[in-house]
Amino acid sequence: MNPLKTTTRHAPTGPVLEISGDLDYTTAGELRALITALTLQPGQRLVLDLAGLEFCDSSGITAMITARNHAQAAHADIALAAVPDPTLRVLRLVGLDQIFPLHPDSDAATQP
Repeated sequence: MNPLKTTTRHAPTGPVLEISGDLDYTTAGELRALITALTLQPGQRLVLDLAGLEFCDSSGITAMITARNHAQAAHADIALAAVPDPTLRVLRLVGLDQIFPLHPDSDAATQP
């Protein structure tokens, strides 16, 4: 198992949360707590940069949905960047690629 690591940085469009390691049952709560503590302004975009994500189970997917709900409650947007192929496959299978804007990297996701 690879521990979950998160780094938050700010882009002109809003916060970028870089996520690496394993996002699973044991770590999803940590991510949900971090996300819900983020202050988002209306019109901002929260970007989840998943370039370093090594594993994601259904609890991790649920944490992403929590992030989307948090952004919507703040009248902000959300985008996923650099989604690894296995996670992208799951998102497509369950139709979440239709509700999450997907970008090849965080630079593309933070363009106004």
